[in-house]
Amino acid sequence: MITAFKQPRVKIFQKFSLFVLPGLLTISTTLVSCSVETPKAENKTTGFQAKLVRMGYQSSGDIVRLKGLIEKRLQPLGVSVEWAQFAAGPQLMEAMNVGRVDIGSVGETPPIFAQAAGTSLVYIASNKPSTGKGSGIIVQKNSPIRTLADLKGKKIVFQKGSASHYLLVKALEEAGLKYSDIQALSLPPSEARDAFIQGKIDAWVTWDPYLAVAEKKANARVLRDASGISTQGGYYMAARKFATENPKLVRLILEEVDNTGQWADKNRAEAVKLIAPHLKIDEDILKTMVSRRNYGLRPITPEIMENQQKIADLFTREKIIPKSISIKEAMLTTEQYAAITPETITQSSIR
Repeated sequence: MITAFKQPRVKIFQKFSLFVLPGLLTISTTLVSCSVETPKAENKTTGFQAKLVRMGYQSSGDIVRLKGLIEKRLQPLGVSVEWAQFAAGPQLMEAMNVGRVDIGSVGETPPIFAQAAGTSLVYIASNKPSTGKGSGIIVQKNSPIRTLADLKGKKIVFQKGSASHYLLVKALEEAGLKYSDIQALSLPPSEARDAFIQGKIDAWVTWDPYLAVAEKKANARVLRDASGISTQGGYYMAARKFATENPKLVRLILEEVDNTGQWADKNRAEAVKLIAPHLKIDEDILKTMVSRRNYGLRPITPEIMENQQKIADLFTREKIIPKSISIKEAMLTTEQYAAITPETITQSSIR
């Protein structure tokens, strides 16, 4: 049975797990074996302190992991790579909070919730924003809900602390509604999908490939996608200690992430074939998903971070996070960004 969560009335969340619900239990069992501490002695040949980098990815798929360029680049340098899978960004951020993940890619919202919970993380690169078609608020085909205003008082499911959370808040604002005007239900995508198909909820806010599957397989109707809603496109995040102790290593990783992204942008058909065996989704659905995404990275710039601050401030105003946060506190210095940002991602806007 699905139950609505109530807005917390504490001054500060004591644990990041308060921001996410049972989806945390979907953390891959791979995680259990990834608890090796990062060695502190620097390798004089490579300049790396770490001999292992623990990468987090989401269950919706990760071309970077599948392409394998990071492993090929780091293995000759004596650094191995371990991957751990998560249901969504908030669960990945929780793993970073407890020291199980060094680097991972998430939407714009999870880092805000993680920072509000006290996680020691830093933004290391920004993903290029997509069209917004890959995220949406959906209802059943024959639902009486026709407009955003019709969401008032309705049960709406989404992954709390994810990019879907931001989309929902902005869409409600657009319709003149407040977050408190709806019955907010937090479930990880896999559980939300089942609830939606069974008709137990009024609307679902989700992203690809779940969105594309619901459109094709469940005849879902998109009430509002993320087109026109200001988005940062997501980020690559790192544990602060790992990033500051291994700048050369982070730079190499980001370079291969960007190389993979540039390949995917230019070879979308090949990207679909790469993903298909792992997600086990029809290729026509994957084609839709890939066509709605942009790959590759952008550097962290003051402008991007100012926009990220606006998103954080929105969550504060809506009393969704318990206190205001300063995004600058989750940033590196200009010199540190220069050290980790590959030349393939222009640094001209970093100041």
